[in-house]
Amino acid sequence: MVSNHNKHLQALKSKFKSYSPISEKSWKFIEEIAEFQTLKKGQTLLQNGEIAKNLHFIAKGILRAFITDQQGNFYNKNLFFENSFAGSKVSLMLQTPSDFTIEALEDCILVNINYKKYMRLISENDDLKNFYIAHMEKNWIIEKEQREVALVMQNATERYVKLLEKHPDIAHRIPLLHIASHLGITPTQLSRIRKILEKDL
Repeated sequence: MVSNHNKHLQALKSKFKSYSPISEKSWKFIEEIAEFQTLKKGQTLLQNGEIAKNLHFIAKGILRAFITDQQGNFYNKNLFFENSFAGSKVSLMLQTPSDFTIEALEDCILVNINYKKYMRLISENDDLKNFYIAHMEKNWIIEKEQREVALVMQNATERYVKLLEKHPDIAHRIPLLHIASHLGITPTQLSRIRKILEKDL
């Protein structure tokens, strides 16, 4: 288990460094506030209405962030995959109740970083500040805008193909209704798209 923990911490360290160089001293600070958590498939990580406390790095598994309407229908706001960060960013930043729920779609291993301690480290260490800015720009601005543009400019087939390019095994890992919801289409529409793509292969 310890060796697995070390492996997951190294993955987190590589993730940090993929955005901006960080010193060993700063990395030790991050290690000190990192805690491991396991989630079983179907377990809730963050409940709608709960105030988020941690930023989560997914060492293994897939999470979904979803909103449920008054009729009980759900909409997947986002899917979070291995080697990425997850959490309710607005809830963390403003310390307000989350507008959505985060649930495990597979058994997951997470590395949790206490957000208040993390922000203190960022304010005290320039290299972590640089990481934070680079991460914010890429994930909270660039990728968010690209996804919003894709929803308008790309058809559902193009969006599905793009998703498969990033995550080729996704259809074997999570139910199709979650993929369909993530793409903003119905499961029936996704089934049609999958059949057309299979014919083209």
